[in-house]
Amino acid sequence: MSNIEKAFANGKAFIPFITCGDPNLETTKKIVRSMAANGADLIELGIPFSDPTAEGPVIQSANLRALTGEVNTEKIFDMVKELRQDISIPMVFMTYSNVVFSYGADKFISTCAEIGIDGLILPDLPFEEKKEFDDTCKKYGVDLVSLIAPTSANRIAMIAKEAQGFIYIVSSLGVTGVRSEINTDIASLVKLVRENSSVPCAVGFGISTPEQAAKMASISDGAIVGSAIVKLIAEHGENAAEPVGEYVKKMKDALGTL
Repeated sequence: MSNIEKAFANGKAFIPFITCGDPNLETTKKIVRSMAANGADLIELGIPFSDPTAEGPVIQSANLRALTGEVNTEKIFDMVKELRQDISIPMVFMTYSNVVFSYGADKFISTCAEIGIDGLILPDLPFEEKKEFDDTCKKYGVDLVSLIAPTSANRIAMIAKEAQGFIYIVSSLGVTGVRSEINTDIASLVKLVRENSSVPCAVGFGISTPEQAAKMASISDGAIVGSAIVKLIAEHGENAAEPVGEYVKKMKDALGTL
């Protein structure tokens, strides 16, 4: 069992996402600690990128704020190294292929392993082209997390069979962002995944309320929330750690009833 899979070992997992360096890295550290203390099972750390194609306006703005503050990959690595002194829950990076390419794939992924990053999510990496990163990830024991979307159709079984860590099920077409309702037939996607893989799966994109999180987690193994948390950070700035912690607790409590 990989470290990521352990996040799903004790019931439904709640997985929050934040953009590193929004509004600054000191605040990011406080938020990560607050989320871990309030029940987060796994944390997605976004490495900011200038052209985040999978993101809606909320997370795009967070990327811009972080980059304007001169946050870079090296500084984020140092931050994670510090967090690992007292944070033991799984953490993964979510970023874009060009960030890894420009740093050097071997150097980037080996550093992830050294500092305690358990997995890597690259939403712009097509399944057919993942081998370029996959071999290196396996070499260093970092899970390359697969994404399955409503448009994956007849590729779902193929993707699921090769999945590591957990499978990120994208609930809706389009970019990230809060949605009032999720109409995709998630249950059918999960059924097909489970027929082809024992790796846990969690649903993300559009989830913002405890009710939505509980509904998605009742079908799958967990819920992922990004934009709703990033909006809280935009609202509270350097004072965001406490309200984000309260939000995470509320969402985790909703999953705890399943």
